[in-house]
Amino acid sequence: MFSKTGQFFLFILCFVFAKTLLFGQNGTFEGTVKNDKGEELPFVNIVSLETLKGGSSDINGKFKFQLPAGSHRVYCSSMGFINDTATIEIQVGETITHNFILIEEGRVMQTFSVVRTRNKGSEVSIVNDIKESKQIVNAIGSETIEKTQDSDAAEVVKRVPGVTIVGNNFIMIRGLSERYNNVLLHDVFAPSMETDVKSFAFDIIPAGMIDRILVYKSPAPDITGEFAGGIVKIYTKGIPDSTYNSISFSTTYRDGSSFQDFYQPRRSKWHWTGFNDGYNDLPNGFPVDVRRVPEGENGRLDEVGRSLKNNWTPERVNSNLDKSFSYTHAHKFNIGKIQAGNITSINYSNNRTIFDVVRNDYNAYDTVNNRSQFIYKFNDQQFNQNIRTGILSNWAFRFSEKTMIEFKNMFNVFSTTQYVNRTGYDYEFNYSPSNHSFDQIYRGLYSTQLVGTHKLNEGLTNVFWTAGFNYSYRDEPDYRRYRTEIDTNSYEQQLFVGVPLSPNYLGRFFSEMRENAQTVSARLEHKAVGIKFQPILKTGFFFERKYREFNARNIGYVRGNFLSFDENLLYTTIDSLFLPENIDQLRGIKIGESTNPSDSYYASNYLTAGYLAAEIPFTDRLNLNTGVRTEFNVQQLNSRTLTGTPIVVNNPILSILPSANLAYYLKKDTTLIRLAYGKSVNRPEFRELAPFGFYDFSFNLVKKGSDSLRTPTIHNFDLRLEHYPNPGEMITIALFYKKFIDPIETLFVPGGGSGGIKTFTFGNAREAYSRGIEIEVRKSLKGFLGIRLLDNLSVMLNASFIQSHVNLGLSSLGQSNERPLQGQSPYIVNTGLFYQNDKGFQMNVLYNVIGRRIFIIGFDAYPDIYQMPRGVLDFNFSKKLKNNMEIKWNFQDILNQDVLLIQDANRDGVFDRHADQVIQRYKPGRTMSIGFGYKF
Repeated sequence: MFSKTGQFFLFILCFVFAKTLLFGQNGTFEGTVKNDKGEELPFVNIVSLETLKGGSSDINGKFKFQLPAGSHRVYCSSMGFINDTATIEIQVGETITHNFILIEEGRVMQTFSVVRTRNKGSEVSIVNDIKESKQIVNAIGSETIEKTQDSDAAEVVKRVPGVTIVGNNFIMIRGLSERYNNVLLHDVFAPSMETDVKSFAFDIIPAGMIDRILVYKSPAPDITGEFAGGIVKIYTKGIPDSTYNSISFSTTYRDGSSFQDFYQPRRSKWHWTGFNDGYNDLPNGFPVDVRRVPEGENGRLDEVGRSLKNNWTPERVNSNLDKSFSYTHAHKFNIGKIQAGNITSINYSNNRTIFDVVRNDYNAYDTVNNRSQFIYKFNDQQFNQNIRTGILSNWAFRFSEKTMIEFKNMFNVFSTTQYVNRTGYDYEFNYSPSNHSFDQIYRGLYSTQLVGTHKLNEGLTNVFWTAGFNYSYRDEPDYRRYRTEIDTNSYEQQLFVGVPLSPNYLGRFFSEMRENAQTVSARLEHKAVGIKFQPILKTGFFFERKYREFNARNIGYVRGNFLSFDENLLYTTIDSLFLPENIDQLRGIKIGESTNPSDSYYASNYLTAGYLAAEIPFTDRLNLNTGVRTEFNVQQLNSRTLTGTPIVVNNPILSILPSANLAYYLKKDTTLIRLAYGKSVNRPEFRELAPFGFYDFSFNLVKKGSDSLRTPTIHNFDLRLEHYPNPGEMITIALFYKKFIDPIETLFVPGGGSGGIKTFTFGNAREAYSRGIEIEVRKSLKGFLGIRLLDNLSVMLNASFIQSHVNLGLSSLGQSNERPLQGQSPYIVNTGLFYQNDKGFQMNVLYNVIGRRIFIIGFDAYPDIYQMPRGVLDFNFSKKLKNNMEIKWNFQDILNQDVLLIQDANRDGVFDRHADQVIQRYKPGRTMSIGFGYKF
């Protein structure tokens, strides 16, 4: 009835619930800590002097923990207050309630004010944020991040229930692809460095600089209405608690990659920085269009062809070990009466990977003989290098307890270079290739926000505002590809120089994208004390203006003269072919260009939003957060078709988005149930509207946009039960259902090219739905069965099980309606076991797996391509040494399972990793790293 994964999950869930319900020989001690003014005191220590067991109060001053049956003297203490004690007698299974009142110390000293900054990233604080939230939310804080020892935000966010990260950039929430999710950085839309899809490079934010990550899964008036899966909010660290410096360094051994011969595109001496220094750019004065350059004996065409670098052979180096380094400086200081703080982090990483990739493609399955028919069988030897350099600098100024201004900045550059040597056999063209590609991509972003917080009217009125600016770029200069054919008898290689121009077989591709966005937002919250229910009224506005410019060029080479071409050049090496004397219109090769008008576009988006909302506490157990958000969005794009006909997109759309989130406490402070509904939208991306078509060398397909896309709407329903046994612990079970109207799907364009090339575009399906269940558990094993060995252990489990279905309607030509949404997994499971003692030793075991999902949509004669499940097992441990030093060991991807894409060609509904058609298969390789940290 249940799969092995389901059985394991069920066992863990029953185990944790059993721990919660059966206290063994323990009783429960709970209560509230307040000061003599009646104000709740958070993060106060409460401990039994007999057993030294205890806990701390949460953000609302409440505490709850287990104590063995018997008599206890309980000690309550906090800095700046007179300690309090209580004597209690507790029985097995009994709950004792006692409230502490702490009085401030009355020492007469120089008058000064102490403002304590709440640690929003602690486990207790994160759990309280989830509990006190007015909508469906999941979160992970800096304390949990430190336990997992993840290196960046891409690894961190995978620990959140229902969240999947693909390629470190593309986030999937509740099984929905990246287009249905949004990312906010400090409450401002995060900049994208990709041209084709909605994305945010999560790997550019070091894990050590993350304060907390929140994932909102139900709509609310005060968050953007553009999502269906979820909204990810990332907050980096702000004012430090003290002044300090920290340095960390780690090095990683990667199985199959480290200490190997590594082949890479040629580069400048500054490539190690991650910046694009212009080495691969087109030279100054290069023609705007090569086709306009005069040919002939007195023409400049040969001169233009010789002006580009002869960089068609790779360099061979040793891959060595991966390296990463970070330095953080935190400074807390005063400017007169103004409290100020700064935290600045510089980080750098450099890694190399070598993958042996099996890559195949197939014609229609031979059902008569029950066998596959290959188009090609390739083996790619892939060499990748990733370099990241980043700076994060946050400043904060607290003018008083009522006013605070923050200035947050992040700058990152990221370079990716790749060399691929492709061998195997092409059955359609009947040749054995030795094809080569050299790619280099440079990405970067700068994001800055000025954030203000103002508490007015004795705290009854709060004003928050943000002004932000984002700038991002993506350069792909001189993506080079060339093709050679190998004689299977003599093994002699022959270069391919075609007629007409074919840049995919001998050519260079250049593209650049520039995007900037300006944001202004403000919100006001007021507690109406004169009204019976004392509701909190909310209003606010949001405005964002975004611009993007994209340009691409396709440059290739052909035989200069079909009749007088020197055939001997085909049997030379590629660097000899590009010697200056061989770039000759008479006997050699000549440069050409196939750039067309659709290869460039200019786009803009203006979003204006406002909302009215109310948080109504009908009773101390029943709370309603409801309202309406209005968004007016104008999306514009200008481009041209292949023939030069102008394409003008102008989509002004007004969206009215109501929502309601109802929370009811079944048991005050520990157990509640939530019910939520909200309407949201999913606007097309610029790339989905643009006519630009790009050839994907890896998967042998072309994707182009469609200017006729409509904006989908989504109806979201959620039901969640939450239980908080102790501070920092939680158990949640959620059900969700989503109804999509006009969802955007990838569509096959009939009439593919030679060599199995397929063309896809984007279109609106008629409707779709997605429904599922999510479970999350965070639980300490302290006191479980009375075994002291378990006191330092805690468990984490989150899992999602999802089902979806799409109805393509009139767009179903050539495609099956009986399939889930593209990119959706039927399940996602994350588990973790954490051990930490008071001697600074920490050990963790983590496991993650996502279910089979559609990677590329197929058509009648070409089944959908699925990415198969891949379990990832990590083990890490660390030890804090004397003098504030720490050493860490990480073992990641211990199972090293295949990254596998397959087709169910015989359509028997069984996805067999060996019998079905393999589209792609490779092993990423296990990694082992050691790191050192020092804080001073």
